[in-house]
Amino acid sequence: MASAFGFPPRIFLVVPMVALSLFWSDFSRGQDTAPLPEYVVAQFGEPPEVPQGPLSSDVWSAIKVAFVDSATQSAWGKDQNLALDKIAGSKDPRLVWIIADLMRFASGQQLNAALTDAASRLLDKKMPNENHWGAVTDHLIAWDIPAPPDYLKVKRAIFTSLVPGWDKIFVEGDIDWRHVSWGGVLIDDRAFGTTDEACNCIPAADNPQVSNAEDATWLKDEDIVFGIEVNGEYRAYPRRIMEVREMVNDTLGGRHLGIPYCTLCGAAQAYFTDQLPEGLERPVLRTSGLLIRSNKVMYDVNTYSVFDTFIGKAVTGPLAEKNLQLKQASVVTTDWGTWKKAHPETTVLVEALALGRDFDFRNGRDANGPIFPVGDVDPRLPVHEDIIGVVTASGKPVAFQRSKAFAALKQGNEITYENVRLELDAGGIRAIDADGSDLGSHQAFWFAWSQFHPETELWPG
Repeated sequence: MASAFGFPPRIFLVVPMVALSLFWSDFSRGQDTAPLPEYVVAQFGEPPEVPQGPLSSDVWSAIKVAFVDSATQSAWGKDQNLALDKIAGSKDPRLVWIIADLMRFASGQQLNAALTDAASRLLDKKMPNENHWGAVTDHLIAWDIPAPPDYLKVKRAIFTSLVPGWDKIFVEGDIDWRHVSWGGVLIDDRAFGTTDEACNCIPAADNPQVSNAEDATWLKDEDIVFGIEVNGEYRAYPRRIMEVREMVNDTLGGRHLGIPYCTLCGAAQAYFTDQLPEGLERPVLRTSGLLIRSNKVMYDVNTYSVFDTFIGKAVTGPLAEKNLQLKQASVVTTDWGTWKKAHPETTVLVEALALGRDFDFRNGRDANGPIFPVGDVDPRLPVHEDIIGVVTASGKPVAFQRSKAFAALKQGNEITYENVRLELDAGGIRAIDADGSDLGSHQAFWFAWSQFHPETELWPG
């Protein structure tokens, strides 16, 4: 019976609200792959052997009963237990990806225990009793366990059965669906200009109301803001508002912008959503309710094209077919007092956009590290170390440790890398080219930048 396992009803899922591109490989660990880095083995141990090839008809039948039927019927019973036992006995670790997908939605202790036991058997490693789903998924990512055949088809059936609105999201594309998980909220699918309507989602803001600096008496000088300049116009986006909205579609300096803020990654970014290739309309960016390695998954509400939020590249849908790559404007993370002093002509979003909320995820919920699975993290810096990230003219990503860069710049030292030069701007840091033009830099946590730019250089080395 469903109640015995606590499996949530299809539409009435209750999970604490959280803020919410790689290719998957068809190889098997230990055969055609490079050895795992030593730090991965030290943290997660040696991975299991992974078979290649198709799944048997018996295993496919078990997958249908245990995962697809249980999701579409919102029920778990004897048939599902028998099917799960058959899956656990298959000795195919690839199937743990599907187990982890179902674990994300399972609220009952007994069901979680059954799924965790099956995952432990297939991975040949006992998973911890706490945070079952997170621990299992971290191991899968760190070990780079391949996806099973037809994985997206099964995952799509689970996700679209349990949370409505994702039918157009779960499609083939240049995205690693293994790493995509639910962020605990529903999709924001409101049309452009309707963001005053309430939604059971993280509510984006379109064309937000702004005031001048003098009228923004609600902001304290020490409040964190994300400052953006376009064509000589300046605007501050208070973190208090961005932690509620997480996505703003705005116009500044005569240019259209899409501005996502991922609280989990400590990253506010600004993408130009105009001056696109012929035939393309302005994408209207929204929060999908999904995450990929603890980074929000954004999409265009007009075409349902999914973007790699950190890169700004369309990875599914019509915009991916057009190979759309959005260009970035720099975002300066600083405090309100310093920003308005340096740019007294700035405008700022009005307090009403915070919807009466005053979160501080940075110093509260996220203070002890990522709360969603990220797998392995490049050990060169602590996971939550702030960096300034930018891509050079040669296409090389480079991260500058913010604390060291800020101290060096304050002392008058020059910081350069290839064509990139860092400069102080209103208490923050931005990257410019040799001619002083903006290079579209932004601040982020190290774990996020390094996992979406695994080949990144790090300054100082």
